[in-house]
Amino acid sequence: MVNAINISTKVTLNNGIDMPLLGLGVYNMHGREAEDAVAYALETGYRLIDTAAMYQNETEIGHAVKRSSIPRSDIFITTKVNNADQGFESTLKAFETSMNKLQVDYVDLYLVHWPLKKTRKDTWKALEKIYAGGRARAIGVANYLVPFLEELATYSDLVPALNQVEFSPYLYQDDLLSYCRKHAVQLQAYSPLVRGQKMSDPRLQKLAEKYNKTPAQIILRWDIELGVSAIPKSSSPKRLKENFDIFDFTLSQEDVDWMKTFDDRSRVADDPVIFL
Repeated sequence: MVNAINISTKVTLNNGIDMPLLGLGVYNMHGREAEDAVAYALETGYRLIDTAAMYQNETEIGHAVKRSSIPRSDIFITTKVNNADQGFESTLKAFETSMNKLQVDYVDLYLVHWPLKKTRKDTWKALEKIYAGGRARAIGVANYLVPFLEELATYSDLVPALNQVEFSPYLYQDDLLSYCRKHAVQLQAYSPLVRGQKMSDPRLQKLAEKYNKTPAQIILRWDIELGVSAIPKSSSPKRLKENFDIFDFTLSQEDVDWMKTFDDRSRVADDPVIFL
């Protein structure tokens, strides 16, 4: 359980670089909404912004970063290779496209977005080349279950720095969390709030009342207590602030463990098992 943490707390990835524990996901945000959400998030204190070529908003994210008074070196930017661009040469080209759209000289983290069966090896090898060239400070994967990580280990020259997956009390992937901890792969949760579908759960409401926090804050703090990075999505200034206000309380170990039992296999994204 992580206790001594605050707004500026970072985790050190397995290659030695630091990454904020809490960030902003920008899935399904476009145009001015995306740009303004990132700009406001940076003003609020967020320093991790997670995007992807698939989201079709890298240009807007780049604009928001450019217009911010926050130094680029203080902002951790993650993006991902689109499924349609997987493969060795096409991934290298896709990376250049993302860099141009983001208007940056480097990204902090570049991920394989999904473990496509025919191309994931070549795509990973392209990421290793990008990393060796110094234009991605770290590389990793997304939506990789344990079998994918085990397969990756057979041909990878590097252990992925991070694995971004759907993870919440309602999709508690204990085997995956244990594997990542054992192999020094940082686990990061997307859709940690289950897109708001569980906020009326009486158990969650009970915890919110106990700690005088919102249900969303309880879930995000649970992630942090487990050492899992979280990237909740919101374009609402109120919710951006709410999601960030989780550093002034601690869940008891008993409540952390109880929330693990909320697991009912709820998913809001595709199950990566389809790529086995």
